Amino acid sequence: MTSPPPETKTLERRANELVHPGCTSSMARILTRDTAVVVSVRMIDDSPHEEPLIGNASVGVVRVGDTVRRPVTTASASIDALLAHLHQVGFAAAPRALGYDDAGRQMLSYAVGHVDPDPSDLGVGRLEELGRLIRQLHDAASSFVAPRGAVWNVVIAPDREEIVCHNDLAPWNLVRTPTDFTIIDWDGAGPSSRLWDLAYAVHGFVPLSPRALLSDDDAAARLAALVRGYGLDVAERGRLVDLLAPRVRSMYELLRHGHDHGVMPWSRMWDEGHGDMWLADAHYVALREQRWRTALDCATDAAP
Repeated sequence: MTSPPPETKTLERRANELVHPGCTSSMARILTRDTAVVVSVRMIDDSPHEEPLIGNASVGVVRVGDTVRRPVTTASASIDALLAHLHQVGFAAAPRALGYDDAGRQMLSYAVGHVDPDPSDLGVGRLEELGRLIRQLHDAASSFVAPRGAVWNVVIAPDREEIVCHNDLAPWNLVRTPTDFTIIDWDGAGPSSRLWDLAYAVHGFVPLSPRALLSDDDAAARLAALVRGYGLDVAERGRLVDLLAPRVRSMYELLRHGHDHGVMPWSRMWDEGHGDMWLADAHYVALREQRWRTALDCATDAAP
């Protein structure tokens, strides 16, 4: 979930923020308080062909060869530091930060696979696998120390802040192959909580929506599989259920506020009917709260 990028910074300003004096012209050093991570900066495009990557909220994102180019935002340097940390600690299901191209755009590695907003291709086994992956992501992020003066683009206030989360874990941001997952679109990453992040993922991947046409039993089984993979204890499962409806409702409130104040892309998405869909989903989730609680009481603990 990304807001429209502000005016792109010049390459010289990006260099002042990212390039350490000891680096060569083809390398940049992303600094955190206690470590320095070196990432490659390509100054010349390796392919002239640009393929637009169209999303509901993202603007100006293109594929160039084996890279993705994104307009720079105020949060780009912080996101680069987060992605570099995830790679450094062995979390492989996120793009690599590759620096900035000659147009000043953020460069990330391109993930091969398919993306589909419909999660019906994910059976209960793959949902459990996905739950384990989200747990691994959160555990990897727990040791991240944000750069001094880090800026994030968190568009919905979380229930609390404990780690830096993705904040838009949804089918449209998951590249799938028969054996692997890659989580993309990190523009909304920022301080949040594990359960707030997981509640959003549960909504999208079960999915908890009347439009999915799932029986309550099937929806409960898919919910239990994802949470079982994540490995919540009994108390955490109860708190997750408490957050499900508020987390879904928060998206409705974001779109309504965007509509009322003319904030893009939320205003456009409201006009397209997304607000009504999120509100219907919030009612659906709230009406079945006891059903979700029963399903998760039956979900056994799993090791992370």
